[in-house]
Amino acid sequence: MRNRHLQMPSDSQAEINMSPMVDMIFLLLIFFMVTTVFTKDAGIDIMRPTAETATELPDNTLVLTLSGHGEIRHSGQLYQLKQIPALLKEQIDGNGTVTIIADKMASTGLTIQLIDQCRLGGIENVSIAASTESP
Repeated sequence: MRNRHLQMPSDSQAEINMSPMVDMIFLLLIFFMVTTVFTKDAGIDIMRPTAETATELPDNTLVLTLSGHGEIRHSGQLYQLKQIPALLKEQIDGNGTVTIIADKMASTGLTIQLIDQCRLGGIENVSIAASTESP
């Protein structure tokens, strides 16, 4: 029997099929998009006060931020002080906790008023966020 050799024309080049690689990159992109963890952003730059006894809170808390200029925000949206009880009733309906992230330059009186509005909204467990790191 005669050996047959497959001969390629001398002007043709070997090609690599790129389809499987494109499919693999697409699958990796979907994997990384699905497994990415997003953090809740306060929406404003807050300088938290420090406390040596600060502890971590559970993830099921509603977060309100209070800027040094007196702005109250939740998930980046601006709220007035009188809107807080309705927001809390809508979001957690008395079954949860509220964490206030107040700037260290925020007025103590406004912070107390915000705590009072949280209690009017049916929330008894209100915490003030602090950092354990010294500036």
